[in-house]
Amino acid sequence: MKFTHESLPQRIVFAAGEAAAGVVAEVRALGAGTAFLIASEREAELAEPVHAALNAAGVAVTRHDEVVMHVPVEVAERARAAAAAAAAEVVVSVGGGSTTGLGKAVVMDGSPLAGLPLVAVPTTYAGSEATNVWGLTEGETKTTGVDPRVLPASIVYDATLLTSLPGEMTVASGLNALAHSVDAMWGPRVDPIDQALAQEGIRGLAAGLPLVADDAASIEGIEQTLYGAYLSAVAFASAGSAMHHKICHVLGGMFNLPHAQTHAAVLPHVLAFNAPNAPEAERRIAAAFGSATATEGLRSLRETLGVHVEVPRALKDYEMPRDGIAKALDAIKAAIPANNPTPITDENLTALLEAAWNGDLP
Repeated sequence: MKFTHESLPQRIVFAAGEAAAGVVAEVRALGAGTAFLIASEREAELAEPVHAALNAAGVAVTRHDEVVMHVPVEVAERARAAAAAAAAEVVVSVGGGSTTGLGKAVVMDGSPLAGLPLVAVPTTYAGSEATNVWGLTEGETKTTGVDPRVLPASIVYDATLLTSLPGEMTVASGLNALAHSVDAMWGPRVDPIDQALAQEGIRGLAAGLPLVADDAASIEGIEQTLYGAYLSAVAFASAGSAMHHKICHVLGGMFNLPHAQTHAAVLPHVLAFNAPNAPEAERRIAAAFGSATATEGLRSLRETLGVHVEVPRALKDYEMPRDGIAKALDAIKAAIPANNPTPITDENLTALLEAAWNGDLP
């Protein structure tokens, strides 16, 4: 056995009901006196206690609520200008993947505030808070990259912030998290540590998601799902973006598809496509689900979740045009890593995309 594994430096705080106190402690540890707090209008109520606690601790706070899915470049530029005008010494994001993504855009290489610390307070299971991956969209093209500056210095996980997340969004976001761990199993830099983390991430998500689908306010279920989502994201950050994420990033940027729902709809098809040619990964995924095969495990989980809420199934349900398959084909082919377990052809990739578009589950 020979491999090199790099673990990313980050503080993780799990504390149900203590997001405000947790953020204050992290900001104080960073020695920051001014904070740029990003939270969309939808997340304003969740962010308010954090804002108040920072003010009470003597930290000057500037709020920013322009958050847009896939982080358009022009939105990122406005956020950077606002953070610079506020003389921010730390960025705090309270929200889902788009909010975290905007925080990353403020502190990434090329920004006037590159290297500023970021404290992430997740309100979904997106997992972006645990990775050093950024994404920006310009026109119809979404570009992603890796930059150590965008890795949040700290994550504050507070399960109570997710009790009001709608059931359908909970399931879509959780399946998005699951896609991180599945993709990590055959990522371009995958190693045995990544696979071990991904396997435990799948187990945690498979245990937690049915609990929160049944009861959105279940703290036990939320914490189990957050645990799985975090491990999956850590594995993904190390292993690198593989076939599933390349497909979803191209389609999401090209057709402005909803992020979590796109991942949830595409995942069964990529798993069925790659699993036959990745026996070790397939064995680990199946073991994590407690099923005979990986595809059977995912199918069973989706059926369990579908008892409670509608599970994303077809890309056409999110207004992706049928002719978008042919339009996106070359861009997806160019993005998929060369080490993908199953060789890519125009024919098999088109068949996969058509099945995902139509919702024909494997």
